[in-house]
Amino acid sequence: MVLRNPQAPPYNHIVQIGDPVLRRKAKTIDPSAIPEEPMQKLLSRLYHVMRTSGIAGLSAPQLGVSLRVFAIQFPSKRNYEFPLLYEKRQMEYIPLQVWINPQMKILDYTKVTDEESCESMVGYSAELPRYTKVLLTGLDHEGKEKKWEAKGWSARIVQHEMDHLEGKFYTDLMNPETLCCVHWDAVNKMEGRIFTTYMINK
Repeated sequence: MVLRNPQAPPYNHIVQIGDPVLRRKAKTIDPSAIPEEPMQKLLSRLYHVMRTSGIAGLSAPQLGVSLRVFAIQFPSKRNYEFPLLYEKRQMEYIPLQVWINPQMKILDYTKVTDEESCESMVGYSAELPRYTKVLLTGLDHEGKEKKWEAKGWSARIVQHEMDHLEGKFYTDLMNPETLCCVHWDAVNKMEGRIFTTYMINK
């Protein structure tokens, strides 16, 4: 197999656990740098990977860049595969958006335990507790201030992405007994003849 010269960050792929960038505390971004080409390239790459993969959240460290920025999105109930789960988990539609230098304040210290997975640890999931309501403040793609009270599943997504900016994984908070390979049943049915891809459509 011929390997191409590796692409420099921000990548078109999502880096996997073990990459040192995922364990670093991300650096704060100078607001004056937001309109500049390197930052706009990073934001564009975040949007691209989010749209292509259809995932709920993605941080800059997951594209190999240790900066405090993430993007989030979530489909409407009409476009979600499991409508009953949508209501149970208090899910809501989130248009694709970016948060730069985000800060989070806990508004409700009640915790709910549920299942999470991560695109930087493909093929696994586990249960862990998260706060039910948080206040998120930060800057948008133009450097303008914004804030959002996120609750339910949206609050879980926010906390997951904030963890990435601190160099943390959901596995740091999980119940170890719940960690599982999401394909374990398929592995047995196919007698081990399955594969997992780390690629997205470019």
